[in-house]
Amino acid sequence: MREIAITTEYIKLQDLLKFAGLVETGGEAKERIQAGEAQVNGGPCLQRGKKLRPGDEVRFAGETLAVRYAD
Repeated sequence: MREIAITTEYIKLQDLLKFAGLVETGGEAKERIQAGEAQVNGGPCLQRGKKLRPGDEVRFAGETLAVRYAD
């Protein structure tokens, strides 16, 4: 599991995937999320604008990302 630290209240799912380097563009993120490739907190998520807050976990492309606040 890889931790992703954020400095804002939340990060959108598509932005998290770009920030983590799992997709190259927002368009790619949109297509892959809408194709059902992302899971948030153990369930499928088709919303590219899903707001993720510390404590949320995303599974995508064989990786698990945990959102946390930056120290």
